[in-house]
Amino acid sequence: MLVQTIPVLSLRDFTAHPAQFVQSLGEALERFGFFALEDHGIDDRLIQSAYGSAEAFFALPEPTKRRYEERALKGQRGFTRFGKEHAKDHGVPDLKEFWHVGRPDDQAMPNRWPKEVPQFQPAMTTLFQQLETCSIQLLRACALYLGQPTDWFMPEVRHGNSILRVIHYPPVPPDAAPRSMRAAPHEDINLITLLCEATSAGLELLQANGEWLPIQPIPGQVIVDTGDMLQALSNGLLKSTTHRVTNPDSRRDRRFSMPFFVHPRSSFDLTPLPQCIARTGGATRFPVQSAGEYLQARLREIGLA
Repeated sequence: MLVQTIPVLSLRDFTAHPAQFVQSLGEALERFGFFALEDHGIDDRLIQSAYGSAEAFFALPEPTKRRYEERALKGQRGFTRFGKEHAKDHGVPDLKEFWHVGRPDDQAMPNRWPKEVPQFQPAMTTLFQQLETCSIQLLRACALYLGQPTDWFMPEVRHGNSILRVIHYPPVPPDAAPRSMRAAPHEDINLITLLCEATSAGLELLQANGEWLPIQPIPGQVIVDTGDMLQALSNGLLKSTTHRVTNPDSRRDRRFSMPFFVHPRSSFDLTPLPQCIARTGGATRFPVQSAGEYLQARLREIGLA
């Protein structure tokens, strides 16, 4: 039986014991930058259906997949080929390919869908909506922990730039560079990330002592972590923790995962909150910047823009 290595919370407690849930969430994000969430309301059958759709798409021939890749979109919609993205300050590409799903109602940047896999669109659209519903509850708890009104984040994320990333880590190719990893050490860009249970192990977080801690892919749990934007807003009170996805023991193994990156609107001000500055020693640790400015800078750093 797998035992989780990070704090485990139940979203039901946000209703039954709200003060306790808010405190537990805040403490987990301060200490680890991660926690596992149960009773999250995301349909397990939907998750499995989405993974089945992902497997069907990524099994298509490479020329077919590349018909859904548009450079003008900077990887924000549709397909991104294997080896395109790399971690910040890591010049070797990650060993992955992926598909991005944006807000279903985004008219400025509408989603693309693979016609060869008709079940892909309904599965991913519904999964996006369920993950967003869950993320809103978590951000309400975050707002309370940061001393803000419950719905403080809502106007920003309901019309924000959230992304569902559907990732395929294929078998490690024999000509892979020696330093290549499925996902090199990095931090997430956004406010918070919700990661549906991956199809196999490999995710690890970097602890304060310099050691890597494996996070178990336990059925029924969603892994939640702090992104850079929430870290900046909280003046470092909530940690955006370095994490990675390691290569498998067998070069023949493949892996799928589906992280949901919660982004606010581009105009959202990431300037550290005064009360968070007070809680972190009184000095401002992060610059004045908008979410859009930060996102564009990071997209350039990881090779997507």
